[in-house]
Amino acid sequence: MAAPVAKREAHRFSHHGVTVEDPYAWLKDPNYPDVSDKEVIHYLQAENNHFDDYMDRLSSSVDSLFEEIKARQPAADESVPYIKNGWWYQWRFAKDAQYRSWYRAPDENPEAWEILLDEVSLADGLEFFRLGSITVSPDGNKLAYSADTNGSERFTTRVLDLATRESLASPIANTIDGVVWNADSNGFLYTRVSEEWRPYQVWHHILGTTSDELIYEEADTSFFVSTDLAQSEQYVFISSGGHTHNEVYYLPRENLAAPLDLISARRENHEYHVDHGDGTFVIRSNREQVNFDLFQATDDTTSEDTWQKLVSGDATHYLTDHLVLKDRVILLERIDGLDQIRIIGRGGDEHRIEFPEDTYDAGLGSNPNFVTDTLRVTYTSMVTPNTVFDYDLTARSLETRKVQKIPSGYDPASYRSSRLNIQVRDHATVPLSLVYHKDTPLDGSAPLYLYGYGAYGLSIPPSFSSTRLSLLNRGFIFAIAHIRGGDDLGYQWYLDGKLEARPNTFNDFVDCAKHLIEHNYTSPGRIAIAGGSAGGELMGAAMNQAPELWGAIAAHVPFVDVLNTMLDDDLPLTPLEWPEWGNPITDSKAFALIQSYSPYDQLEARNYPPLLVTAGLNDPRVTYWEPAKFVAKMRYLRTNDAPLLLKTNMGAGHGGKSGRFDSLRETAEEYAFFLDLLSS
Repeated sequence: MAAPVAKREAHRFSHHGVTVEDPYAWLKDPNYPDVSDKEVIHYLQAENNHFDDYMDRLSSSVDSLFEEIKARQPAADESVPYIKNGWWYQWRFAKDAQYRSWYRAPDENPEAWEILLDEVSLADGLEFFRLGSITVSPDGNKLAYSADTNGSERFTTRVLDLATRESLASPIANTIDGVVWNADSNGFLYTRVSEEWRPYQVWHHILGTTSDELIYEEADTSFFVSTDLAQSEQYVFISSGGHTHNEVYYLPRENLAAPLDLISARRENHEYHVDHGDGTFVIRSNREQVNFDLFQATDDTTSEDTWQKLVSGDATHYLTDHLVLKDRVILLERIDGLDQIRIIGRGGDEHRIEFPEDTYDAGLGSNPNFVTDTLRVTYTSMVTPNTVFDYDLTARSLETRKVQKIPSGYDPASYRSSRLNIQVRDHATVPLSLVYHKDTPLDGSAPLYLYGYGAYGLSIPPSFSSTRLSLLNRGFIFAIAHIRGGDDLGYQWYLDGKLEARPNTFNDFVDCAKHLIEHNYTSPGRIAIAGGSAGGELMGAAMNQAPELWGAIAAHVPFVDVLNTMLDDDLPLTPLEWPEWGNPITDSKAFALIQSYSPYDQLEARNYPPLLVTAGLNDPRVTYWEPAKFVAKMRYLRTNDAPLLLKTNMGAGHGGKSGRFDSLRETAEEYAFFLDLLSS
């Protein structure tokens, strides 16, 4: 079947004296988020048909890969239980189930499990289902949960009586995040999203009433609102912020109708995060230096001039998170790019948890209790499956509670991992994590899968993936480029890849690929690259900069129409995104810079490598028309006939399909695409 050809329709606009032609602007349905334009739907379906026709040729490979990947997932699985308010809690996957079921058992009879919530029954008959949150009231008698049934990330919150299973409130639409119960278990706070999908209001609901009270509303369209419960459970936090600064309010959990108190008023470039315990607020703030310091303030006053410093960060010592317990502060750090967990006692004694490998990813698991003698820790590396530890805070010892099961078998001794440091074109040093089968030759002949993201200060940890084994076992090398724009080497690493420094992200990625070629890990045209969302923007920019390097590309829900999106302040995320990318509406330099790298704007008449693009019709983050326009324009301009595929999930959003096995099939499609093009 021939590839569909999108019509070209004259459309132009001018900013800062520059006229831009956009003949595929019609692919944005004017009724969005209701996508009902027949011509738009017809085009997307034609692209899906073209995708299906291409994949039919690879169907045996897709099926084989899917079954192989699925065989590495336990048919039945369960989490490590944790205890809270006299109950043990656990989720489980029944054999071959796509969704979880949630259980609890009383502490006095820990074998008497009862079901809390069954995602399987809730998802029955739905094309898409995603549980947003599940929160039990402090008295243990009520359950609030939220679910998204179309991928739009607009959740509906429901409340149940756990004894009768009857509803205790009418469904609350257009929510996001979980509720925070009050101390008496008769009311809660929830967060609403606007018509533009911005979390902007916090409401107070009292059970048995029909009129909720607005507690907080954020007028700044660049700020998102969220709620959280302090670890001490004495206070509830309401945080409002964007990419560069924020502010946090607090109110007592025992009285959610009380006036809000402010920790510190918002100001440019001040970001801070708060927890509470034992009469003090513990605050992680970048007010003095970029990698954050840790401060404390008493309950009596949170004025910044009273903050006392507990821990200092520095150029190589990055404070990433913290948790306050009754007798200790748990500090998550990254030192020279390596995760650390520091335990700080109230008396000033401190130590770090020792882990068994030189490079790894470590963090905190479920730690719901303020008073505890153990800390739940998660751990993984490129060759070590995901592991859950309980760390004895007194004995300073790790107890293994769960290791990811791989039913079809896995021998870590069959694989090798390493970490390289790459000097890129501006002389910065970029880390690169590698993993490969021990029998894979390092003579330039191997195909290589290079992954990157590089935005929003999100690091890509050197973690384990059981799905990845399907490529490693077929001779692929897998690499993660820890490029600027993430915070892998600290907060400054993030700053060095945003706004006017955004091109560093793309250059780092391309230079990492060139280094791998120069040092005989692979060869030009033998590299598959993949990334999603902002990582999809990276894919488009890398493709435009050095198309000759790539043998195949997968761009998932890619943010590729950057200029048009940043010029459209009616879209939900645009004002929030200006501190990340720049505001081309008011700033001519930002306009020129974004236009210079925006993948859609930089397409031209040339040969392009094979490309697989995905989209979600209900995606509120990267709207469906961005990847659709990108594919349409590339198909018109390119001078070769390499595979060019667009798959739009017509009933899903940013994260693709929702079931645990359905999502694996999409991975199998990507792998089959790469293997078909790069297998020797």
